[in-house]
Amino acid sequence: MKTIIFTAAVAAVLAGVGGAQAHVVLSQTEARPGAYYAGEFRVGHGCAGSATTALTVTIPAGIISAKPQPKAGWSLEILREPLAAPITGEGGQVIRERVKSITWRGRLPDAEFDAFGISAKLPNMAGPLYFPTVQTCEAGENRWTDIPGPGQAWHDVRHPAPVINIAPAPDMGMAMPGMEMHEH
Repeated sequence: MKTIIFTAAVAAVLAGVGGAQAHVVLSQTEARPGAYYAGEFRVGHGCAGSATTALTVTIPAGIISAKPQPKAGWSLEILREPLAAPITGEGGQVIRERVKSITWRGRLPDAEFDAFGISAKLPNMAGPLYFPTVQTCEAGENRWTDIPGPGQAWHDVRHPAPVINIAPAPDMGMAMPGMEMHEH
């Protein structure tokens, strides 16, 4: 019986330590240039024991179209900004503004986790795409806004912004090792 109590106490302490180290991250971290993307920002803890009351995600400038997924019990705020010049969308409509940021407001206790979804049309470019995110809590905030500099990895910065790695699809025209191409 003492072993079980000790093990439960150790597990509780370790869970608290691990939660303090967690970041806000995206559920889908890989995508193709120009693709439609659907992913979730995962929030694994509050701010030093305090419940999360808002999550604000800044949408990168290269994304023209972004939509939040509503959450029961949470309100949504969408901040838009005008484009420098109007563009024609895929359906032929004229687009004059884009989503600059999305904020969900509600309450997520520190001992719970949740996910906040978005859908977006990604830019037609390769490379990392960062989503600076501010997690506001009843007491304090976590600013997941750091973007690695040249030569730095995502985990090298103290408060890394959630990121999608955009990479072109591999060239499927190349023969796989062990498969010969034959002309007929």
